[in-house]
Parts: sequence; structure tokens; C-alpha cells
Amino acid sequence: MASLKNIKLKIVSYKKTGTVTHAMEAVSAVKMRKSQERAISSRPYARAGLRVLAGISGSTNVARHPLMHAPEGGKVVIVIITSDKGLAGALNSAIIRATEAFIQDEKLSREELVFLCLGKRGHEFTLRSGYEVVHYHTNISDAIDESEFRAITDQAIALYQAGGIREVRVAYTNFRSIFEQHPAVHKVLPLSRRAVEHMVGEILPARGKYADIGNGNGAAVYTIEPDADEVLAALVPRLVNIAIFHKMLESKASEHSARMVAMKNATDKAKEMAGDLTRTFNKVRQAAITREVSEITSGIEAMK
Repeated sequence: MASLKNIKLKIVSYKKTGTVTHAMEAVSAVKMRKSQERAISSRPYARAGLRVLAGISGSTNVARHPLMHAPEGGKVVIVIITSDKGLAGALNSAIIRATEAFIQDEKLSREELVFLCLGKRGHEFTLRSGYEVVHYHTNISDAIDESEFRAITDQAIALYQAGGIREVRVAYTNFRSIFEQHPAVHKVLPLSRRAVEHMVGEILPARGKYADIGNGNGAAVYTIEPDADEVLAALVPRLVNIAIFHKMLESKASEHSARMVAMKNATDKAKEMAGDLTRTFNKVRQAAITREVSEITSGIEAMK
């Protein structure tokens, strides 16, 4: 009976675990959809900024802007975006591996690297590896808007403008579909038209509800007031902000998607284990009943 009791307790435990993981799966699914919708909603803004950038390119030398000028030498700033929590499969380890691969491919030493960490897991990685961390942010809300995120982006821009930095890259997870996310390390500074075009193109996922949204058409001619240089000075920091902000939204969608899939797998496994234990419970109980019936029958026979 003790064995039956232990099996029954395990069945109850697995069923409770399955209930919790199923609830977490549902919550992650809602959060993923909201993050994806926010990433999609930023696309018209980024596309409009790209058109403005293209429009003023013929009126002024855009390479003169400090954020579009590539210095000869200096350190590399990496903005690494990870989650604060676990239970998201291999999401964070994939970003860290991609960052390490980039460092190795570029043959960068510790002295040539500066990190800006958005998320607890990335910060833990930089501390373990002994890298320089200039800023560290955790618990960034899913509902943060572009203007609030500007305070974080300004830190990366300030580092670049202060000198001694040759480029700024963002290590994040590119959301392609619910079951497909790819870690990537993309350059955001010095800003280029090609980088903005890539950012606009990457906003749409490869598959799913939002995969077939059209690009739309914008105005081809601009009247620039007061002058192109002043418009460029206001535009470029905003484009840098939306570039990093979009990568944060992509990472958020990827995190919730990975957690949803992980919790679904955990729920399925809990159901499978509960089913296996139920069959084991039934076999043990049937064996116990058979043994008791056999003992009763043997006793009756003995009394005869």
C-alpha cells in the first residue's frame, strides 16, 4: 500500500506541475503576440525615417554626421539583450554563444570590448567573463515605449560620441516565427542607410499572422526646412533609437515564444509522466488485488 500511495502522490504532483506550466504557456503566448504586434507597429516609423534619410542624402553629406562617421580605431560596444528570467529553453545561451563567436571571429581582446547589458542573464555572462560593463538594466517592461527607451539608447550614443569607440553592435534574438528564433549580432553605429534598410526588412517575421503585411508607399519628394543638416541631426539619433528599440521588441517576442514552447513541452511531458504512472498504479493495484484474492481463496481451501 505504501508503494501505491507514493505512486499516487507522484501522479498528483505531475498533474499540478502540468497545470502550472500550461498556465505559463498561455501567459507567454499572450505576451509574445503583444510584443510581435508592437514590433510590427514600429515598422511604418522606421520606414518613414529611411525615406527621409534617402531624401536628404542628395541635399547634404550624411557622412559628416558624427553618428554616421566611422572612426579609424577604438573599442567595440556590444549592447547584449537577454532575459531576466529562465524557463526559456536555450534562448539566453544562444545569444551568449553568438556574442562569443563574434568576439572570436573579430579577434577582439577584453580591452577592446565594452558592454551595455539589457537583462540579467547577459550581465551575469559579462561578469563571469571579466568584460567591462558601463551600463546595466534589468526588469525592462514589455510595455516600454520608444520615448522611454530613448534614455537607454542615449547611453550607447553618448559612448560613441565621446570618442574611442569605432562601432556599436546589438546582440539579440531575431524573431522569425513562433518556433524559430535566431541569435544575431548587428551593427547599429556608425549608422548607414543599408543598416536601416536591413532593420526595416527584418521587422516582418518569416511566417505567421504578420508575414504578408505589405510595405506600403511613401512620399518620394521632401521639402526640407529649415535645412538638411538640422533635419539630419534630429533624424539620426531617432533612427538609432528605433533600431535598438526594435531589437528589444524582437528579443521580447523571442523570449516569450521560447518560454511558451518550453512550457508546452513541459506540460506534455507532465501529462506523459502522469499517464505512465497511472498505468503503473493500476498494474500495482491489480497485482495487490490479485494477491489478496489468491490469499483469500487459499485460506478457504485450507479451511475445507
